[in-house]
Amino acid sequence: MEIKLWDKETFLARLRDVGTKQYHHQHPFHIRMNAGQLAPNAIRAWVANRFYYQRNLPMKDAAIISNCPIREVRRTWLHRISDHDGSTPGTGGIETWLKLAEACGMSREEILDERHVAPSVRFAVDAYVNFARSKPWPIAVASSLTELFAPDLMAERLAAFQKYYTWVKPEGFDYFRGRVVQARVDSDEGLQLTLQYCDTPALQEEAVRALSFKCDVLWTILDGIQAACTTS
Repeated sequence: MEIKLWDKETFLARLRDVGTKQYHHQHPFHIRMNAGQLAPNAIRAWVANRFYYQRNLPMKDAAIISNCPIREVRRTWLHRISDHDGSTPGTGGIETWLKLAEACGMSREEILDERHVAPSVRFAVDAYVNFARSKPWPIAVASSLTELFAPDLMAERLAAFQKYYTWVKPEGFDYFRGRVVQARVDSDEGLQLTLQYCDTPALQEEAVRALSFKCDVLWTILDGIQAACTTS
């Protein structure tokens, strides 16, 4: 039986269905965090482990660029590296995440040396970077489309922290505020590229699987953090 190319509306619906069913907003750890039910040690564990994901995002994006032969696409994607690394010292998403850690009472040293990173979190993040290195660039781009669902989660997270976790210094919330806006820009870019360049039935199917894989990565990160909090 011949597999037909989906139209863009059907393709988008398939991608959104993955997020609706698998995005980590439904993870018990996230639900408890947004309900104000986590102790300070659990919040700190989340911040420290999630930093490993944040610091690896520029390498993931560089891998996508290195695999892409299309100059216009590379130009579009390039800003993501400086968004995380910063264009000058003291700027960028990695820096604002470090400020979040400090606002939670942690030192930069203990975040940067990764002493709190759970093995399963490290494994999941490394698998994501390797995925971006080894897959065709449109498929790696499609895996980033968890950003389609990030702005609403980020806004909810910011509200939860401001309401329930008042022991966190407010200057630590800059990352959340920035991503509410930037995630919409990034998801629009990634979606346009996915819809344009995943232009065969096989690529469309693989793009949906790539997004499912990324949801699994994010879910596994939270599994690892939750287990670390339980056993500590």
